[in-house]
Amino acid sequence: MLIKIQSITMQGSKTSRNQERTAKPRLLALFGLCLTGLLVLPTASAESVRREASAVLASATLPAPANETDLWSRVREGFVMDEVSPALVRTHERWFAKHPEHLARTAERSRPYLYHVVEEVERRGMPMEVALLPFIESAYNPAATSPRAAAGMWQFIPSTGRLYGLKQDGWVDSRRDVTAATDAALDYLQKLYAQFGRWDLAFAAYNCGEGCVARVLKKNAGKGKPLDYASLSLPTETRHYVPKLIALRNIVREPERFRVQLEPIDNEAYFMQVNLKQPMTATTAAKLAEMSMTEFIQLNPGFRRNVIGGVTSSALLIPTDRVETFHFNLQQAGKAESSLKVYTPERGDTLAKIADRFGVTLQWLRDHNVVKSSRKETLSESQTLLVPAQKPESEPTRSNKKPDLRASLSHPSRSPARPL
Repeated sequence: MLIKIQSITMQGSKTSRNQERTAKPRLLALFGLCLTGLLVLPTASAESVRREASAVLASATLPAPANETDLWSRVREGFVMDEVSPALVRTHERWFAKHPEHLARTAERSRPYLYHVVEEVERRGMPMEVALLPFIESAYNPAATSPRAAAGMWQFIPSTGRLYGLKQDGWVDSRRDVTAATDAALDYLQKLYAQFGRWDLAFAAYNCGEGCVARVLKKNAGKGKPLDYASLSLPTETRHYVPKLIALRNIVREPERFRVQLEPIDNEAYFMQVNLKQPMTATTAAKLAEMSMTEFIQLNPGFRRNVIGGVTSSALLIPTDRVETFHFNLQQAGKAESSLKVYTPERGDTLAKIADRFGVTLQWLRDHNVVKSSRKETLSESQTLLVPAQKPESEPTRSNKKPDLRASLSHPSRSPARPL
């Protein structure tokens, strides 16, 4: 059989990783068909295939690239920024090199989240230095809160968080939500880059605000002064902010030079998103996934109460190796036993009456709901509560102790102008 192809469109260099992995075998197979005479190509296309196939064959004899299973290798490939304020960069490099244990702890804390951030940064075509920003902002801790009320691993203040769609109410604080906050932070950074045209200025504006950076640029321009980062009269924290990020980038790029060891992180998704049709308690969700509450809240720190979903449908993050377990156990448990339902109070209803009706304690109702009641403990008929979809068979243990969903996570505060 003779196959004749009139034209071939060769793909450009900007292919995805998966496309690249599949393109090489196809190219070699195509070249093989040409050699055997089973495939006839136009002269120009045949020569193009020959050259590309030869390059692939040549590369096959070279050592394999840096460990593609290690996420750090992928991170290094995406670094593009030039150095700014070299003297300050050297200062922060020395600090990081003298405190390798601090960097090791932060890198370990990033393990559940870094792959997701890298995927999003890469998908948007942003410099990979962006993926290191939470190291500086929060030590990669989604439960972190600063003295200025900034929260989450991207450290959004309330107003900026709301501006970028991060919900903050009695049920959730999406600034702590790993995926939602990452989307919002990347949206904000892309907006800042579009405004200033330079990533160092975008990062500076992320730290001190776009108004701050715009005023300093206008001042320097008006006086005929240089507009490079080191020449800008920025606030002290901001002046150190980008050099600190670049110093961290340099250490991640060449850890051996700084005598720092970065433990490998798997270049694969740590978690998956599971959509819930009905709300359920965080305790139940963790049990279904066969996870400890510490592990569960580590991935889902945005929920303010012991409830996933509030009064609307929602989603939670589960480790990839537990998703099948979660779905199996959910099916075995049955919808009624594992979920909550929405209850609208009747006229004259009190918390005590509702608690008795559904076999829970008053404290349970308060822990699982945003309760607004009058002095007489009566509830508005317009209010909605979450109650067990199925009444427990036995009386619950009476307890007035309110669970702290984030008790197991540390809450470091940012220290202005100091390395991590």
